[in-house]
Amino acid sequence: MVAMLTDKDNHRRAIAAQVLANLAPSDPDKRLLKDFDKLLDVTRDERFVTARHCMQSIWKVGTAGKPQQQLLIEGLTGRFNECISEKNCTLIPYDIIQGLKNLYNVVKDEAIRDQSLKLIDTEQDLKYRKKYAGVWKAKKPPTTSN
Repeated sequence: MVAMLTDKDNHRRAIAAQVLANLAPSDPDKRLLKDFDKLLDVTRDERFVTARHCMQSIWKVGTAGKPQQQLLIEGLTGRFNECISEKNCTLIPYDIIQGLKNLYNVVKDEAIRDQSLKLIDTEQDLKYRKKYAGVWKAKKPPTTSN
């Protein structure tokens, strides 16, 4: 799977990234720790759809344990700060904030929430700061009608 992260076919790169992220919680040998940078590199893929598929699943790495969680948060923080010059510079931070929220929902670590809110506070555009903050707002449960 790690070798497929650099496959010439972007679909294979996306699939490999998603499979590795999904397998991270079942990696007792912590092999992904040494290959995490290769996975994070796919979030910078030349094909945005590939990068986005990776970005939307990479949060699962943080559910594997504290070392993986720390590595993930550092990696996503770096991506958040560097993506300002990229073509889709509003979707990437949104996906990062959503991923951190997903991770928080699973592991319930307030440090994740705090880091996410710190990242949101660095957004200069108030429109996008509000959009990113909306990820953390409580959503009303759907109502059922009889």
